[in-house]
Amino acid sequence: MRIGITCYPTYGGSGVLASELGKFLALRGHEVHFITSSIPYRLQGEYQERIVFHSVELEPYPLFEHPPYDLALAAKMKDVFVSERLDVLHVHYAIPHAVSAYLASEMLAPAGIPVITTLHGTDITLVGKDPGLYDITRFSIERSTEVTAVSDWLKGETERIFKPNREVSRIHNFVDARLFQRGSSPCTRDSLAPAGDILFTHISNFRPVKRVQDVIKTFALARKEIPATLVLVGEGPTLSEARTLADKLGIQKHVRYLGKQIDVAAILACSDVLLFPSDHESFGLAPLEAMACEVPVIASRSGGLPEVVEHGACGFLAPVGDVEAMGAFAVALGKDAGLRREMGSRGRQRALSHFSPETIIPEYEAIYRKAMGK
Repeated sequence: MRIGITCYPTYGGSGVLASELGKFLALRGHEVHFITSSIPYRLQGEYQERIVFHSVELEPYPLFEHPPYDLALAAKMKDVFVSERLDVLHVHYAIPHAVSAYLASEMLAPAGIPVITTLHGTDITLVGKDPGLYDITRFSIERSTEVTAVSDWLKGETERIFKPNREVSRIHNFVDARLFQRGSSPCTRDSLAPAGDILFTHISNFRPVKRVQDVIKTFALARKEIPATLVLVGEGPTLSEARTLADKLGIQKHVRYLGKQIDVAAILACSDVLLFPSDHESFGLAPLEAMACEVPVIASRSGGLPEVVEHGACGFLAPVGDVEAMGAFAVALGKDAGLRREMGSRGRQRALSHFSPETIIPEYEAIYRKAMGK
């Protein structure tokens, strides 16, 4: 098949999934065309056969206060669909990508374009619930040829909030276990933590939903009983609050701030425990990548996280905001290397058996064929 993919080319989970999906589709013999504002970061610096990039260019017009990206994207989608003879267009995020895809399809009416929209979370739980965007979000869902959600939880939220008159299919995210595994990258542990320290890690975009202050509080409780270092990967609006709290709790010298990193696999491969106490997650890609690296996860029992992390087997789940419980779990894992190894092994087994590309990619191929049939 010839498949067009549009996503945000950023560090978020939607861009990661779209990039990895494109890579594996190309490996399976499909021709993949990314239609984006820039090359997604997971695909930067590497060439892969059967993957082509089409940049959405924006001309600066004095008439427009803000460049009309969604319209430029729709025009580019239409042009690429025609020139490259694509079979389907797969867009990640309802706003604005599904709306732009609808406009592109209308430009080619009556034949149109088979459009698959994958919902990732905040396009439903945050952006879509905005009263000013609710109707257009629902419209973009209704007018897509096929719609998928990355977890049963997100599928349920989509149906509850928007009550669409169409089916929403659940297709989980996946992880490349060849890349995310212990020993796949040179371990930088000596540069991250003193010898003998338990290495706790948190990876996110540091938005309020990630509850990074709970990460700091949980680590502070663990630090009272075990020698430990906390590594924070990423940047965002609550990072300064995390720094302030760490300083207030007297643990600042035990916290490392790495900013945005492309090779998170190398960091996870050195880690002992991932802390992930979000308010809610539509799926939880960072926990899955940690599990593939045999790293136990301490997370909140919310959103789609229980579909990824099996409590008591490959990590621990606690109610949102229950820092005391998370701290106790952190101490238990920090003190027991055997428990960490056991949970890490189970986590990788779960990643391989439930969230492998060999399991998930055929589900997307089936959705593409279904959309083409319509």
